[in-house]
Amino acid sequence: MSICPKNKSSKGRRDKRRANWKMTAPKLVKCSKCGALMVPHRVCRACGSYNKKQVINVD
Repeated sequence: MSICPKNKSSKGRRDKRRANWKMTAPKLVKCSKCGALMVPHRVCRACGSYNKKQVINVD
């Protein structure tokens, strides 16, 4: 036996369910030390700092 829907789902009901699948662009902020764009609450890839403190060495 396979799973079969009891009643037909309308296009509107089906599309409402799929409306939340959209992708969003990542939010970017300026690094407080070097000014490069970065994802918030992450170490800056350009200078290696987090919260104005040097965390990793970037060559």
